[in-house]
This record gives sequence, C-alpha cells and structure tokens, in this order.
Amino acid sequence: MTDNSKKSRNWFDQGGADYARFRPEYPPELATYLAHVSPSVQLAVDVGCGNGQLAQLLTPHFNNVIGIDPSADQIGNANSTEKVTYKCAPAEHLPLPDGCANLITAAQAAHWFDLHAFYSEVRRVSTPDAVIALISYGVLTLEPELNNIFQNFYLNGVGPYWPPERALVDSGYSTIAFPFEELKAPPLEIRQKWRLREFLGYLFTWSAVRKIREAGHEEELLAFTHEFSEAWGNEDTQRSITWPINMRIGRVALPTTL
Repeated sequence: MTDNSKKSRNWFDQGGADYARFRPEYPPELATYLAHVSPSVQLAVDVGCGNGQLAQLLTPHFNNVIGIDPSADQIGNANSTEKVTYKCAPAEHLPLPDGCANLITAAQAAHWFDLHAFYSEVRRVSTPDAVIALISYGVLTLEPELNNIFQNFYLNGVGPYWPPERALVDSGYSTIAFPFEELKAPPLEIRQKWRLREFLGYLFTWSAVRKIREAGHEEELLAFTHEFSEAWGNEDTQRSITWPINMRIGRVALPTTL
C-alpha cells in the first residue's frame, strides 16, 4: 500500500506540548497484557510513539523500551527516563537492527502508516514469535447530557474535517489488512475524570479541530464550546469520561530459511 497523501502532512508535527499534556493515558492493564503475550521482555518498540505515553507504560515490564516517532516536536515533549530511548524516524524505516524486538506496538498511530512498508519493517526487526499490536481508542463517552452535545459535535461539527484515516480509528482498525496470526484481545478501556479545561484541551489537539481553524470556521468551535460549557456547569467539576480500547494483535511469523 502506497499512499502519497499520507506523506503530505504530519498533523502532530506541532503542538507536542499540548499533546503530552491533554491526551488520555492508557491503563496499566494494557502493558501487563502486552508483556504477558510477548515471547520475551528484552525489548519493546513503540512506533509512532508521540510523547511516549505507551512507551513509558511498558517500562515496568520490559528491560528496554524504544519509542520511535517522525516528529521531533513530539519526541522533544516526551517524558524521558533511563529505560526509554527515543528515536526520530518514520514507521516505514525503523532505525533498528534485524531480529531485535520482542514486541512492536503502534498506539493511535497505525492509520497514518504505509502499512505494507511498516509490516515489512516489523518482520525485519522481530525476534521469533514477536508480537505486533496496533492499538487505538474509539470515540469517547460522557455523562448523558454532555454526551448528546458531544456526539452531535463529533458527527456534524468536526465530522467533515476529519482526515479519511480517522474512519480506520472509528472502526477499531477492523478493516485494515493484518497479515499475522491474530490473538484475541481482552476488553479494556481508558477511564479519566477531567475538569472542563482538561476536556477542551484534549479536544483542541484533534487534527479535525486544527483543520476547522485553518478553514476559518472558528465560530463552529466557539458555539460548541459555549453550549458544552453551559452543560458542564462549574468548570472545576470533574466528569467521568471513557474511551474503548480497540486492538489488533498477533504473532509475527518470520520467513523460514533452508
């Protein structure tokens, strides 16, 4: 699969500080499960790592973790620890030696990849029976009154501004090619309690929201923000938010040699 449109823009090349501050955090159970199915815990590689949320989560379970992202801004805003090494590179050209990785993950990122090239790299860098996991989180759910306002904004407000790759996230990656021995993923979700400013901070990291602004339709954002804030009430009140975690996970079968 080659799609030159995916090379035309990296939506997250700027705004790494906000991305690091406002994105929801994956639950520890996700890292525990990934370590459990990995054939070894010597090295985990998180591709399209952004600011390193999943990479950091993997550190208690793996001896070494490498986070790779094409955006220097994202890498620059990552939380650095001794157990995570960050590299700036695209998913299609991983700066890793052959046969080194026990686990390769891509969290909320695989829909931006040239998957054919990425999968070739996955096979190259994998150890025998390594695990690949493409992880995404779906559309969030709020308390009923807030949820109705949000869902209308998601479908009708920002809906026309999403890049086409967003449809892959909404489907939980169910429609993408996944040429690996697939494993059954456990039911997991992200749970947060946020104040209004945290929720809106997250919303404004969306690529579709940036596109609305670039199109000069700021009034759509202002109208939603006003209605949503009124329904939220006291801005310091914490509201419950959940995201379903979707995952395509499988074992990498390496080519046999005679």
